[in-house]
Amino acid sequence: MLTEPDLDLIAALQIAPRASVATLAEALDVSASTVGRRLVRLEEQRILRVIGQVEWTARARGNPRHVWVTTEPGASGSAAKALARFPEVQLAAETAGRSDVYLAVHVPDRAEARELLAERIPGVPGVAGTHSELVLRALTRADSWRLHRLSEDQQKILSREQVVPDGFDADDVGPDERRLIGLLAGNGRITAAEAGRSLGLSQSTAYRLIQSTLRRGVVRPRVEVEPAQLGYELEAVIALTITPGAIQAVAGELARHPSARYVSIVAGTASVIHQGVFRNEDEMADFLTRDLAPLPGITALQVSVVLRMLRRYWLYREDGRFAPDRT
Repeated sequence: MLTEPDLDLIAALQIAPRASVATLAEALDVSASTVGRRLVRLEEQRILRVIGQVEWTARARGNPRHVWVTTEPGASGSAAKALARFPEVQLAAETAGRSDVYLAVHVPDRAEARELLAERIPGVPGVAGTHSELVLRALTRADSWRLHRLSEDQQKILSREQVVPDGFDADDVGPDERRLIGLLAGNGRITAAEAGRSLGLSQSTAYRLIQSTLRRGVVRPRVEVEPAQLGYELEAVIALTITPGAIQAVAGELARHPSARYVSIVAGTASVIHQGVFRNEDEMADFLTRDLAPLPGITALQVSVVLRMLRRYWLYREDGRFAPDRT
């Protein structure tokens, strides 16, 4: 079980994932050595990692897709494991409800989407059927989901080391920056000295490159911890059908909901996908019956409850922790 100080540290890293140990210690009013030991322990226990979330257009030419997979009886586990190994699969989970397996996939090129969706996924043993939705626009992503534990004063201290992205042109990413993206994707807290050694650059050049990459929003550092470790033991992917005139308003309202880890406007049979986390069934019931009720234009919804998370943001999971590195 995570302690209260552990949760405070995670909340601080959610605000400023690259904050120095000294800044984290100041915000949390503990010693730097205590913060350092706690951070190392959480990483060694495979509970926490700070990674870099790469902007879609820097990674691929097409937008992500939500994919729901129906399997033959008894085949959901084996099919989910096989699908999770696909390099395009960012997230893979066994689910109950709308489908047996839910995937979030990101295909490097639009031309490859047909092969993946029409041939490779249906060709996995045990897969009986698939349905997909194309993400048109994401209104919120997991890097913006927060544990609301820290005071305004603590947040102000941490904000000193926040980097606010100002946008970028995906066609203006140089070769050194592309190599740096790979490093930041695996370790969002990598130092300029470490990056410089890996890239064969001076520390000062690596520092400028890191700052430029972060300011332009090419990579957004984020904390990765399974929601169940934070007390959110119920996760669901909710597909909503909404009248056209209300799609933007409903999506915007859902993006502001405290349960929202990922909300997107999609093209398909649904209009908006809400991926949310809840502490328990009562909290999810309140969301479905109370929070959704006043929103205009919702005509239908389908819920897929996550039973087991196998992969999230390309990282394998086992029993609520990161799986040991796989070769």
